Amino acid sequence: MSYKSIVVQLDTSEHSESRLEYALRLAKQFDAHVSGVFSAFTPDPRSFYVMAGSAEYFEAHREFRRKRHDALERVFQAELLRAGISGQWIDHNEYASEAMPRYARYADLIIAGQDDPNDPESFIADHFPETLVLSAGRPVLFIPYVGVFPTLGANVMVAWNGSREATRAVHDALPLLQRAKKTTIVTLNGLKDEPRGNRIPGADIALVLGRHGVKAEVAELDGIDDVPLGEMLLSRVSQLNADLVVMGAYGHSRWQELVMGGATRSMLQSMTVPVLMSH
Repeated sequence: MSYKSIVVQLDTSEHSESRLEYALRLAKQFDAHVSGVFSAFTPDPRSFYVMAGSAEYFEAHREFRRKRHDALERVFQAELLRAGISGQWIDHNEYASEAMPRYARYADLIIAGQDDPNDPESFIADHFPETLVLSAGRPVLFIPYVGVFPTLGANVMVAWNGSREATRAVHDALPLLQRAKKTTIVTLNGLKDEPRGNRIPGADIALVLGRHGVKAEVAELDGIDDVPLGEMLLSRVSQLNADLVVMGAYGHSRWQELVMGGATRSMLQSMTVPVLMSH
């Protein structure tokens, strides 16, 4: 198993070039094809014609975005050529929340960004990261909007609880785990009111990974009812000095409502290193 098709989500935000750099790095590592899918949120121009002067603002903003788009496409093509990587630039007029899941189903791995509250250009749609990971059907590697990561996947932390989602994430991450220098499976022990034996031990999945050539250590977290799991996992990321987290994404969509698990929501909001999620 390997990543041979990588899709990276690109837009007019400040962090698009950073995501592209990580996508090209992984493509070089796995000899993969890269598709750069450009799709950004575009407000309805009719909303700008209500107040005096707003039409000029809309036109100026559209020109700004066109320049950012053109500059990013030039960087994309130049970096493909420099790295000797095959790829294609895809302009998509639909909102990214509709475009990305479609292209994701042609890929082995999707690379996307975390919402940045300080950069309006990073806004794609409400709950875009959550919608993407729940609808893509493929693993999504989220890159934080803060931090620079010289290594990616050298020291991996796997969040394990024996669920279907965690199982999917572990197997989707195998190409990275097989190349990691260190892998730590962090498993949460059962909570106080949970039936005994309800969770699959981390040692069992470590044995499975061992058959794939992955040497993994197991670290247990005692269940603490009054400490959110997301906070416990983020704390362990820091303690392990991990450069990648692998975990299942928990949640489901309802009509006009998105319901996410607490740990998933915490990671998407507060990730400090790249996070590979599968649902």
